Amino acid sequence: MREKVCRDLVTNRRARHDYHIIETYEAGIALSGTEVKSLREGKANIKDSFARVEKGELYLYNMHISPYEKGNIFNKDPLRPRKLLMHRREIDRLYGLVKEKGVTLIPLRLYLNERGLVKVELAVAKGKTLYDKREDIKRRDAEREMERAFKEYSR
Repeated sequence: MREKVCRDLVTNRRARHDYHIIETYEAGIALSGTEVKSLREGKANIKDSFARVEKGELYLYNMHISPYEKGNIFNKDPLRPRKLLMHRREIDRLYGLVKEKGVTLIPLRLYLNERGLVKVELAVAKGKTLYDKREDIKRRDAEREMERAFKEYSR
């Protein structure tokens, strides 16, 4: 049996710091050919992007894909809204979750799946407050200290 191989193109490392991740979903994304070529070179930014359900369809906003150098007239607007491809039931479920106050859809990463298709890992997320972020930092520091102490003790 073949093992799943996927290659990360772009990740949003800031998302896990700023949000509590409730659920994650996989979605396809409608792109032009030059956008895919630019993505394969890693020339994209999803730091400030978010997804929204509009008229029963899912769109990704503020994702910047740099124009492909050799694309000339075929290049699209770098910040245009991009349609995400999901099943109707999944979109309806996401719409129900996002209607709650403080819940949003953010992309965690863009990657190539085993068939070479570009996919987006979407997260249903709730924003963290400042003290939540401080608690996470304290917890991480405490875990590091315990690891160090354990290593010293085991020597």
